[in-house]
Amino acid sequence: MDYRELFREENEAVRERHELVLERIRQIGEEETVREPYRLFFRSAAAFALLAEETYEQQAAGVLQRLSLQELKRHNERLYADVQGANYEKSYANPAQAVKLLGETYGPFLCFLYTELRGLIPCAYECRLAEMTIWMELLIEVYNLFEGEDPDPRQVKEALYYFESDYCDVMLTYRVRETLDPSLDFAKQIIMEEDLTDLRYLYRFGEFISPAELETAEYLGSLPEETVRKMADTFTEGYRKGFAASGRSYEGKRTVQIRYHLGFERMIRLAVENFRAMGLEPVIARAAVGSMNRAASRTNGYYGTPASRPYEYDHRYDSALYLDKAFRDRKLAVLRAAYETYRDLAAGYAGPAVVETFGEEEFAPVNCPQAFSLSGKQEKLLLSYSGEAARIADEYIPGSETSFTIIAFPLPEIGPAFREIFRETIRINTLDSELYRGIQQTIIRALDEGQAVEIRGRGANRTRLRVCLREMADPQRETNFENCVADVNIPVGEVFTSPRLAGTEGILHVGRVYIGEFQFRDLELVFRDGKTVSYTCRNFESPQECRDLVKQVVLKNHDSLPLGEFAIGTNTTAYEVAQRYGIFNRLPILIAEKMGPHFAVGDTCYSRMEDCPVFNPDGKEMTARDNEISALRRENPQEAYFNCHTDITIPYSELDTVEVIRKDQSRTAILAGGRFVLPGTEALNGPLDALASV
Repeated sequence: MDYRELFREENEAVRERHELVLERIRQIGEEETVREPYRLFFRSAAAFALLAEETYEQQAAGVLQRLSLQELKRHNERLYADVQGANYEKSYANPAQAVKLLGETYGPFLCFLYTELRGLIPCAYECRLAEMTIWMELLIEVYNLFEGEDPDPRQVKEALYYFESDYCDVMLTYRVRETLDPSLDFAKQIIMEEDLTDLRYLYRFGEFISPAELETAEYLGSLPEETVRKMADTFTEGYRKGFAASGRSYEGKRTVQIRYHLGFERMIRLAVENFRAMGLEPVIARAAVGSMNRAASRTNGYYGTPASRPYEYDHRYDSALYLDKAFRDRKLAVLRAAYETYRDLAAGYAGPAVVETFGEEEFAPVNCPQAFSLSGKQEKLLLSYSGEAARIADEYIPGSETSFTIIAFPLPEIGPAFREIFRETIRINTLDSELYRGIQQTIIRALDEGQAVEIRGRGANRTRLRVCLREMADPQRETNFENCVADVNIPVGEVFTSPRLAGTEGILHVGRVYIGEFQFRDLELVFRDGKTVSYTCRNFESPQECRDLVKQVVLKNHDSLPLGEFAIGTNTTAYEVAQRYGIFNRLPILIAEKMGPHFAVGDTCYSRMEDCPVFNPDGKEMTARDNEISALRRENPQEAYFNCHTDITIPYSELDTVEVIRKDQSRTAILAGGRFVLPGTEALNGPLDALASV
């Protein structure tokens, strides 16, 4: 079915309302019933709403499909001009500029409204007239408040608050549906049916299209079919292996959600075909739009390069305008009702398959004082919502019945060597798993002899951390470390465990590391009994701003988190490539975690799947799937999970030693001087030797 037909009935039901609100919006440009400076704001907001309406009409009539590449580019620029590049400094979407132009009383509220109205863009492209109508009605409701005398600020805030609350059942319910329902195939139709050699197809999605998306699509179009198929096969085979490695089956499951960065459609088309051959129909939903469904530092869906990273950063906590206990409770009730409505779709969902990207230009966040931020009380409300929402989702989509896979590729922003780095990434993603399996099993045997592992940095790296290990009941049949060989986590190259928290203590320090979109400088976390007791970095002059950034990005707004994972990365090939091209600090954690010992704060790798047996290739069961906190899940499930897992890697260049400590305090070195010294692991030093000889 053509996506324009999917919402025909809903669109017809609101047609009269839509015409009425549209007529009122057109009048804003001619009226003078609102005094300046607010009149100019509302005229700008109305002009954007009319541009969205023009887009909807052109999309519904098929006009956009007939435009040339240059015409589509100009239209895309019109939609995103206000927040793109330097324009953002002068935009009403900029909280600082909104307050400057509109004052402290109304500026934050009108900035929020202006930003939320950008949700009209995806609705216009997907021909969802009902949602366009309610957003336009909100604009008129607030506009009416400003006609005549200036309104009571509480009236403006209440209008925005009750809009979000009243329409929570529309926006949140649709978000649940679009991540589960394969019949909502707006993006999938583009991927599977358009001519991918004609780059006009990229503008069909309605996302901002930068040179990165165009160059990526053009490059993939130049690759041999066998190369792109190898990329897709590695991706989907990793998904299949994820189920096999955990002893689970995807039989009875019907769908898989694909998440990816625009530009990779040629690979995604082949992945769709592969998944269909496995009996799984892909769901391809847009990344969340609007404060209701958006989450700070998390992308869930397909997406393009942001038109403005400062814009994204400034609006990460817009929900602070309306987040209170009543709203949290309503949102949870709507979420449960939505999952109940789509219970059958949820039962058929097998889990996500994710294509990550890396190489984006470094973004140095600057905190805007005028932007919304969460109060301490709101942070707790948001965390409690996230925890309860995860429990609701797990009722309908049990983690024990799903799996996932993640793979990563570079974007052109990584530099002039983009094509070479891309080819090297394909090589890294397809390394010989059998070779690594044997070497990693050697490392695991040594680790299983210990009661703890000590990690020390060298040079300027201040790491000195003792990680305690679980005591095994039957070492002949059990192991503390999983042998990870390129199934769910591609590429190959790590052994990992859930540490015992009691006795785990010390300092974890990294000179430079990317986490999410942010590069941290001198990131430091201090642990006591396996939990963070302090943290900082050197991204800002203000120590408090540094702590706030670590808390937001690393700890996901928790005051403290446990050490959920300790691992040793073995992919020295990836490390050599990173050093050779000078891109170590621009790699995603997916690859970076394989390039040295790494640590994750938050939940363990087995979150909500602790009771699913996991076996290594040698037949031993990996039994360190719990820690003292996740073990609370049966008695106090609300205290067992943090719903986050943030990895931090120490590169070999900053590493001195990783040593196993036995009960008698004797030691065995796994690494020393940043090199593998355990007998049987010498092959891992080959790429390191190649670097040393340069």
